[in-house]
Amino acid sequence: MITVMKTVAGVFRFYQAARAAAGTLRRAGFSQDQVNLLSPASSAEEVHSVPTSDTEQPGIGGAIGGMVGGAVGLAGGFELGIAVTALIPGIGPIIAIGIAGAALLGVGGAVGGALLGEAADEKSTEGVPADEVFFYENALRQGKSVVLVLVPNDSEETRARKIMEDGGAQSLDAAKDDWWVGLRDAQAERYQASGHNFEADQEVYRAGFESALRRECRGKSIDERSDCLKWWHPEVWDTEAFRHGYEAGREFLQRYSAEEALSARPR
Repeated sequence: MITVMKTVAGVFRFYQAARAAAGTLRRAGFSQDQVNLLSPASSAEEVHSVPTSDTEQPGIGGAIGGMVGGAVGLAGGFELGIAVTALIPGIGPIIAIGIAGAALLGVGGAVGGALLGEAADEKSTEGVPADEVFFYENALRQGKSVVLVLVPNDSEETRARKIMEDGGAQSLDAAKDDWWVGLRDAQAERYQASGHNFEADQEVYRAGFESALRRECRGKSIDERSDCLKWWHPEVWDTEAFRHGYEAGREFLQRYSAEEALSARPR
């Protein structure tokens, strides 16, 4: 019987708190393959130095990737395993500790030069929500750290979530809500200008907006990705509110990507 893993994500304002929570999770019995830490490298001086590869230059593939085999030790003597560094345009150097965390960035294109090897098999990456990579990157861009825990059942999910909450974590859903609050007024003005009721349609509009940010949909129209959208949002994917939100999300991502590219240019 195959166990379907799912991910519990905690967003931490400070690297030290994220590191402490990761340590608590390991001491609570979560394995090395389950616990992962993503952090801006500038905030992680305590992590052992992770060299970068010279096989990929800045601007080629969007990242410099390198891998350190074996374990990277953190406070308290516990080990999280494989570590990868990447230079992400608009964010800067990132350290991903743990196979699933490294694979998540790899799926998002951020660690194009890293070789995860045989360790990054299906079991180690199963359950990692690659569709939410945008929101992990957004947290990192703000200087926050993210802890990801792969869990096999609801009981372990509750236990992992409690440990991270006790350590000061904000849930990914809460972080996404904060992100949406910052966009909501502009989106309401846009939608209402087309003669629609944003307050009544906000939930469906937001579902369309966020769908456009998913890895599978980036750069694609609704019609081009209708197969996926029908699966994710069967009741609303073809409504006017969803379509408006999706197009707004596409435009947001285009502007966002242009700003990322501009910030990555040598000065």
